Amino acid sequence: MVITLGPDLESALNDIALKQGVAPEVLALNALRARFLAPALRIQPRDEWERRLLGAATDCGVALSHEAVSSEGLYE
Repeated sequence: MVITLGPDLESALNDIALKQGVAPEVLALNALRARFLAPALRIQPRDEWERRLLGAATDCGVALSHEAVSSEGLYE
């Protein structure tokens, strides 16, 4: 499939991708996945506190390893 973007959408996509440090193609694919593919497992909040916490959270799509967030991993 080939999708042709208008100049305004392409410019916005490039700007946001640059700010997020990802390729425009990756940003576009992630947006399409989020919009059209159902999440694998939706966590159902048990109370108001959990509902508000989940509402404020952002799914980054990846989990970093313990080594990546260790003090040594941060400086590599």
